Amino acid sequence: MEGILVNFRGGRHTKYNNHMILKVPTLTKEKAKSLIGKLVIWTSPAKKEIKGIVKNLHGNSGCLRVIFEKGMPGQSIGSKVKIM
Repeated sequence: MEGILVNFRGGRHTKYNNHMILKVPTLTKEKAKSLIGKLVIWTSPAKKEIKGIVKNLHGNSGCLRVIFEKGMPGQSIGSKVKIM
């Protein structure tokens, strides 16, 4: 399954560079609950992989909150990830 990294997770004064919001276009909130705990892999243009885990839902539209093992670059926003 594939998803799109929408943005960093953060508030008014902070941004968490290893927390990302993930949108899967075909998911509803109920179906997204089944993906909690799954592995997410982002592949950089240099073919390096950064792994993360789906931790929780984000909002009411079926978005997911993913925590990666290290900080994500800004070029990852809008790119596709694999959900295993």
